[in-house]
Amino acid sequence: MSIDRETFENTSEDELADLSVPDQVLGFLAANDDRAFKAREIASQIGVDEGAVSTALSRLKDRGLVEHKATYWAVTNDAGRLDGYCGYERATALFNDQLGAEDKDSWREHAPQETHPSVKDEQ
Repeated sequence: MSIDRETFENTSEDELADLSVPDQVLGFLAANDDRAFKAREIASQIGVDEGAVSTALSRLKDRGLVEHKATYWAVTNDAGRLDGYCGYERATALFNDQLGAEDKDSWREHAPQETHPSVKDEQ
């Protein structure tokens, strides 16, 4: 996967150590946890061969880290399972370094005041 020149110049050698394809896939899905994607869309977004992405998705599914329905893939919503996966932590740290950590207070400022109807149904 290629990187832009600014990232190349401003990122340490340790941070540039290649993430495995499963780490890249999981990192992408985690960063887009509100959506599901086809394998070819993921491959296009992370710049990896579709066959390698499909293999990674199958392995991640076996570990319970992603969910699969029809031709779509999404990251699991099981935070405990994700927290236990060290590759996820490495990918998250790399993305935080590159894009900045999320600010939970900023998210809360823009969150709706009322609970989503689907949450009310579960209570």
